[in-house]
Amino acid sequence: MNRWYVTLLLLLIAGSRGWCAEPRPNVVLFLADDLGWGDLGCYGHPMIQTPHLDAFARQGVRLTQCYAASAVCSPSRAAILTGRTPYRNGVFTWIQEGAELYLRTTERTLPKILREHGYDTCHVGKWHLNGKLNDPSQPQPNDHGYNWWLATQNNAAPSHKNPVNFIRNGRPVGPWEGYSALLVVDEAIRWLREHRDRSKPFFLAVWTHEPHLPIETDPRFQRLYAALSDPDLRQHHGNITQLDHAFGQLMHALDELKLTENTFVFFTSDNGPEGSGEKGRARGSTGGLRGRKRSLYEGGIRVPGLARWPGHISAGRTLDTPVMGTDLFATVLALAGVKPPQDRVLDGVDVLPLLTGKKAEVERPVPMFWRLDMAPHNLHLALRQGDWKLLASRDFQKVELYNLKEDPRETVDRRQQDPTHAAALLEQLRKLNAQVEAEGPDWWKYLNPNGGGPLKKK
Repeated sequence: MNRWYVTLLLLLIAGSRGWCAEPRPNVVLFLADDLGWGDLGCYGHPMIQTPHLDAFARQGVRLTQCYAASAVCSPSRAAILTGRTPYRNGVFTWIQEGAELYLRTTERTLPKILREHGYDTCHVGKWHLNGKLNDPSQPQPNDHGYNWWLATQNNAAPSHKNPVNFIRNGRPVGPWEGYSALLVVDEAIRWLREHRDRSKPFFLAVWTHEPHLPIETDPRFQRLYAALSDPDLRQHHGNITQLDHAFGQLMHALDELKLTENTFVFFTSDNGPEGSGEKGRARGSTGGLRGRKRSLYEGGIRVPGLARWPGHISAGRTLDTPVMGTDLFATVLALAGVKPPQDRVLDGVDVLPLLTGKKAEVERPVPMFWRLDMAPHNLHLALRQGDWKLLASRDFQKVELYNLKEDPRETVDRRQQDPTHAAALLEQLRKLNAQVEAEGPDWWKYLNPNGGGPLKKK
């Protein structure tokens, strides 16, 4: 009799612990493509309508100094999934279709680690982490930890309208009627409703093509800008509203499925806006920051960043502390209760204490660092420490220094005024760049002069 009583008591104790334990949070990482720091209403754009993202910003925290890990797309994406700067993880430039460049399976990716720890995983939208999508000669999304995936190699083709190049779980989708962001989000919602394992928390990556060229926008969103005489401007502005509408549809689905309260959502962009911003459909805004896509000035790498996690992130906050795309790796692992890999250098850090307001600063063992050999003006390297940012050419012969707190638009080079500070940061940049080069594959040495990846794989 006593034995049965003890057994029953132990079962009740174990059960009560399970009932009381807070379930692990779901995670949604929503990544826009070529969205500039100044392109959203909540970041000050005077005309573009982004009601859903503006409302989302009010529900959580808005980052004023959120950075992409690169000034072009593929490296930024690889850094988010690995927590490692692009030259460490090998994806050092944008990947042209057919290129012998890909995110290697020796990298420990976020979806793979989360899947190993009981998460269901899904990727929908742009992939751009290999040159040969759906080719067994290179790793595919499932090789990096996704149980369900819908992807294009790079851009939606022929444009955002009626794309024909999506692959779902290894099978071509074929011609698809609709607009890319809406189709991608519809797939995400369908997975949430019909295909995910409801006994597990989930990790969902939603990577839209909007507002990357070639832009095509649903007429209903263009009509919101009918007062503009320039049809290309109507297309661009409407395209961002199209993106915003898709984001809103996903947030509404989380509400309907009663997932909002236990889901961490982070919205950001892979780099700054394309083109000059003065003609055609590439009309994105940097919010007055210097430089654009492919530049390591602020306009090329500073991007929108919004986070929401009800009950953990207070609504209506603004965070001015710098945060980087590489930080998402350690941050998501931390909120999932998973320890990051100990066998490699991680460039990002857990910024959850910043997002939740528990800390004003976090320690960075590795400074914020960027490298892009295709950067304009021969400034291929950048390092930020505190309020200071140093830019340099690969041979370190050209160097510029800016105080971003005093001069966020990088108008006054302080190298001559602060030579001691410039020298110290330059030495730090030299050492860090050498470490990164020594650790990563040397594919960058065989760079195609036209960009897109190495001419041959080493």
